[in-house]
Amino acid sequence: MEAHKATPPGRRPRLTSDSPLLGGQIAAEAGDEEATRVRPAYDADADVYRLPAPEPEAEPPPLRDLTGLISPPDPDRQVDDWGRSERVYQLMEPVLNFYYRYWFRVEVEGLENVPAAGGALLASNHSGALPPDAPMIMQAIRNEHPAPRPLYMLGEHWFKGYPGVGMLANKIGMVAAHPANAHRLLRDEGRLVLVFPEGQKGTRKVFWQRYKLRRFGRGGFVKTAIRAGVPIVPIAVMGAEEAMPIFAHVPLLQRVTGLIYFPINHAFPHFGLLAGGMYLPAKFRIRFLEPVRFERHGPDAADDVAFVQQVADDIRARIQDALNGMLGQRRSVWFG
Repeated sequence: MEAHKATPPGRRPRLTSDSPLLGGQIAAEAGDEEATRVRPAYDADADVYRLPAPEPEAEPPPLRDLTGLISPPDPDRQVDDWGRSERVYQLMEPVLNFYYRYWFRVEVEGLENVPAAGGALLASNHSGALPPDAPMIMQAIRNEHPAPRPLYMLGEHWFKGYPGVGMLANKIGMVAAHPANAHRLLRDEGRLVLVFPEGQKGTRKVFWQRYKLRRFGRGGFVKTAIRAGVPIVPIAVMGAEEAMPIFAHVPLLQRVTGLIYFPINHAFPHFGLLAGGMYLPAKFRIRFLEPVRFERHGPDAADDVAFVQQVADDIRARIQDALNGMLGQRRSVWFG
């Protein structure tokens, strides 16, 4: 395109088809850094109602890169993000220590298998109408471990349906059993988490079924540990079966009361709510076994159903063997 001719002073320029007012191109001003660039002309046929093409969205960062947004644990906080209250726990600790030191006279073995730092999933056998095993494991780590720290327990959602019980359990470290909760506790916060793979089946066992482990489900706790990249520490607990035994179940009263089960034992139902603290003084022994690690397996191993089930069965067999050995060495239910 030829350059426009200079207009003589005092003379009005004529409008031509090359004029910018009639759709011509606008030449860059002198001194512009992009003087060679020519601005595009106005397109009279353009669709003025067409929306501009969306800009390509940037790929979101991986979730693992967002873990820095989670505040580190603050030991000075009275209530943490999970609702656990150190103040409430300290108020209950004299009662827990009474049961731990004088009533159950707990003996602990293998506590060095519990890591002093980082996440770990503790898997234990479960028993008793109102199971005392979780509080005693918690007190064992708090009282005997060289680096004591809080223990969070994954519990069933039915705890939330009982006023007072659910709130108190939450204040001492009970967390709803959900994979997302477990993953954050283990992977993001590096906590100790206790799980009972037998679930409700473990607490429903009657006295003649004591120390016979139920099936560990489909190995969901193994998947959780693999995806979080933490070890599993199996635990064998002896004594809880005799501390709060179950002699029979009454299904009719279970449906009437709305309880998950209606057990008959030495204290319930004739002592009512007082039965919750009327444990028999059975001798407790807690053995922490060698941890199961998954460093050689990547997170994809959690999707291998056969591998997960095999690990769950192996952990169950290890706990059962430990219980059989402890029972063979026991001389008395009450004195060990």
